[in-house]
Amino acid sequence: MLKKRISVSQKRQITIPIEFFNILGIEKEVECYLQNNALVIRPVRENTGEFDEQILADLISQGFSGTELLERFKEMRRKVRPAVENLLDEARLAAAGKAKFFTYEDVFGTED
Repeated sequence: MLKKRISVSQKRQITIPIEFFNILGIEKEVECYLQNNALVIRPVRENTGEFDEQILADLISQGFSGTELLERFKEMRRKVRPAVENLLDEARLAAAGKAKFFTYEDVFGTED
């Protein structure tokens, strides 16, 4: 595991070591959050198209085509990242016991 000690400026700023920056492929932004009493910093990944095919299939099945299809596709695609972030937030709360969650048995039932 790579580990570095870095300084924090009077303005609470840090400089990410170049090795970490390059290995992680950081571009313009990082996101940070607290986890288990640690500050986690990771690269922001823009929507990489994981749901494009499903979005297009759904919009086409609704009868959209041409420029209207394109506009609706762009609109739906912008909603993917916030939706995934909300799911992750809910999962973190459930993992911390601070939100409702379902057990394996709740979802799949028990074997009789």
